[in-house]
Amino acid sequence: MQALMKVAPGVGNVELREIPEPQPGPGEVLLEVKAAGICGTDLHIYDDEFRTQPPVVMGHEVSGRVVALGAGVFGVREGARVTTETYAATCGSCRLCRSGHRNLCAERRSIGSAVHGGFAKYLVVPATNLHELPPGISDEAGALTEPLACVAHAVLGAATVRAGETAVVAGPGAIGLLTLQVLKASGATVIVLGTDADEARLELARRLGAEHTLSVQREDAEALVREVTLDGLGADVVYECSGAGGAAAALLRLVRRRGRYVQIGLFGRPVAWDLDEVCYRELTVTGSNASTPEGWRSALALLRSGQVSTQVLVSNVYPLSAWAEAFTCFREKRGVKVLLKPGA
Repeated sequence: MQALMKVAPGVGNVELREIPEPQPGPGEVLLEVKAAGICGTDLHIYDDEFRTQPPVVMGHEVSGRVVALGAGVFGVREGARVTTETYAATCGSCRLCRSGHRNLCAERRSIGSAVHGGFAKYLVVPATNLHELPPGISDEAGALTEPLACVAHAVLGAATVRAGETAVVAGPGAIGLLTLQVLKASGATVIVLGTDADEARLELARRLGAEHTLSVQREDAEALVREVTLDGLGADVVYECSGAGGAAAALLRLVRRRGRYVQIGLFGRPVAWDLDEVCYRELTVTGSNASTPEGWRSALALLRSGQVSTQVLVSNVYPLSAWAEAFTCFREKRGVKVLLKPGA
């Protein structure tokens, strides 16, 4: 089968290769991949800014159908429409694994970076990773369950927002627009920041419930945020979803004293950030890494209830053979979410 692989360390070194179709081992299932999302992490892998173990098939945002079961697998039916958690292996015994934080296990190996991922027609994953897609959720929408689980972990896992609060989201890409929807489901008033090139995405943010959208480049952004908060002191909580150092710096000016800063986006490199402001404002700063089982449960509940739509974010779908064009489309921010269809 054809697979899109990171074949060696270094910038680039991504290509289509023919590899054998995988077979499920004990406790594993074989999925036929129906849709796989291109994530910012995939661009970081291309740019050699994210650790991988090449040669490895990329892709970790997946929906598919179960086509074969390995030995000892029970409670999974062939033909089920599913999505999958991304961890191929964790140690299972460290404090983090035992407390439900497999995402932070030092021994974690994930699909798409350490073991073969979803940019291929077939994918093998542990049976315990599977989640059946809710009725009415398309294959394309189902592939976005993984980024939604990451957002649910970031927003809800640490209880970063409360109903009635004002939140600012920097970056109207897929992660930012999912964050917006989770915040709206939590009862927050939401302001979404983008650049002058993001007008179409900011319009989508308004359709998804954002009370205000602003260009982060506006000199009066700080005054406008203060104007729309109840006490004029700034946002209660801010979420950096763009992976842009300038946005991270801007958010420090928009959050109120004793407010909360949450980092969701990845920069791929060190960025300048004024830690003195964390002291002066007594800010609570949290980060979020990938997803947890609780994040997946929340994500699927939000999809099932209709409080979050992932389908509305799907803008571009390419066959696997057009992966280079798809990566360029994503890098140039044309549309919102770009998917590959390995079987097309």
